[in-house]
Amino acid sequence: MEWLWKNGAGSFDEMANIPIRTRLFLKDNFSFPTALPEVKQRGSDGTVKVGFRLYDQSMVEGVLIPAGHRYTACISSQVGCNLGCRFCATGKIGFTRNLSTGEIYDQVIHLSRLAGAAPFPSTAIHSTHEERKLPFTGDHPFLSNIVYMGMGEPLLNYEHVKESIEKITAADGLGMSPQRITVSSIGVPKMIRRMADDGAKYHFALSLHAANDNKRNQIIPFNQGHPLNEIIEAVKYYHSKTQKRVTIEYILFAGFNDSRDDASELARFCRNFPVKINLIEYNPVNDTGFTGSGPVQIQDFVHLLEKLNLVVNVRKSRGKDIDAACGQLSANHVMKTDESKQ
Repeated sequence: MEWLWKNGAGSFDEMANIPIRTRLFLKDNFSFPTALPEVKQRGSDGTVKVGFRLYDQSMVEGVLIPAGHRYTACISSQVGCNLGCRFCATGKIGFTRNLSTGEIYDQVIHLSRLAGAAPFPSTAIHSTHEERKLPFTGDHPFLSNIVYMGMGEPLLNYEHVKESIEKITAADGLGMSPQRITVSSIGVPKMIRRMADDGAKYHFALSLHAANDNKRNQIIPFNQGHPLNEIIEAVKYYHSKTQKRVTIEYILFAGFNDSRDDASELARFCRNFPVKINLIEYNPVNDTGFTGSGPVQIQDFVHLLEKLNLVVNVRKSRGKDIDAACGQLSANHVMKTDESKQ
């Protein structure tokens, strides 16, 4: 257990203090598929995107985002996504399967190792198989924060997401505080209530992006079956059970959801429970028809919300030049690399 969850071993061969005969027995009778970091790409701002090869040859991506001496890992919970949000690259590739607890955990282990090994050596895509064999250094990860904001909808893989967080925060795991972990969702009412009933100690972020059903239906098809009033009631229940403030994530699309009326609607939505708001710069995705709001429009939007006494942060795009920013993950660079080898 210590080798698996504390040291992040990728094979029985790495378990150095276990007798060789025992290791051979384990190797012959058991297996644990791992997510292997196969390619890595570094952006001009220091953001690193890693493509992980899974046991069935599927690919997912994880991202390491530096900010001074702090590092945030953005990890995936599914291979693809079946929600089809219009602005998101992941939704365009469809859904293959949920990730296992171990496959989610492996992303955290490797991105933590990268954070510990910074500065990174190369801006090019290259093989990282050897890095997976390095021993995990120290009793705690090098990561400041972990966000479940990569490929997939975490609440549609709830059990494995929950188990991975339990391992990350366990004393015999990575021992990380749940206060440093955020799970982001477009809002699955049933699972928000389940999360509340389970006494989630990590943070919850709601990817809202529009505060009226007409506009939200246009960009998030899931909203058509689960409108905002359902989400509001679920989040109210979540707050009543956990007493935790919710983060509202809101991407600003030029001419779609960035007007003064849109800001007023967002403010009314946020009166239902304690929140902080993260306004997100839109990261371009091909064939969506969306562009990001300009700086003047963003500041006007922020000013109106602040006048209404709401806590607002503008989250700058990171890793845009390597398609590693919010909404851009699709493993496309991995597929191109594979094709070049054929």
